[in-house]
Amino acid sequence: MNPIYHRARFVASATNLANAPADEGLEIAFAGRSNAGKSSAINALTGQNSLARISKTPGRTQLLNFFEIDAERKFVDLPGYGYAKVPVAMKQKWQKMMETYLHERKALCGIVLVMDVRHPLTEFDWQMVQWCEHSGLPLHILLTKADKLKYGAAKNTLLKVQRELSEASIVITLQLFSALKKSGIDDIHQVLDEWFGF
Repeated sequence: MNPIYHRARFVASATNLANAPADEGLEIAFAGRSNAGKSSAINALTGQNSLARISKTPGRTQLLNFFEIDAERKFVDLPGYGYAKVPVAMKQKWQKMMETYLHERKALCGIVLVMDVRHPLTEFDWQMVQWCEHSGLPLHILLTKADKLKYGAAKNTLLKVQRELSEASIVITLQLFSALKKSGIDDIHQVLDEWFGF
């Protein structure tokens, strides 16, 4: 386990790239449906309980949230996709913000796509996979809430998702993860270390 992630601190929320921190160093973005457990995953892998806000209401992450690991490296929590009961115009605004970030951010070096192990590979998830393929960015998939399934069922889901993604032309790694049980943290730390060049 790399203890440097425990030093992560919130630095800024941005409604668009114009008011985001400077586009330099390396950034890893966390994407996923708004109830997939993205905030819980970020908190678990940084060893902090409330670094990323967890809400009972899906879709509360409406901004680009930046967390500094060190002077050169950041996590970016992208707006949750899906459930939020908000007007269509607002959803379109979030989508545009995410697309602009994904297309224009030079510091972006990899994407962690968070999926609920019970509902993997939604339409949005496939869009992210295809976007990563198109841009040549490495992608790591966290199948979260693995504690909600028996181990055999969770493992079968992992293998099924792996099979469905095997035709992708980019490097996609995936794993089971449980923020509640703190399982899978070392595995994702290894991926982050590689992308960040630790």
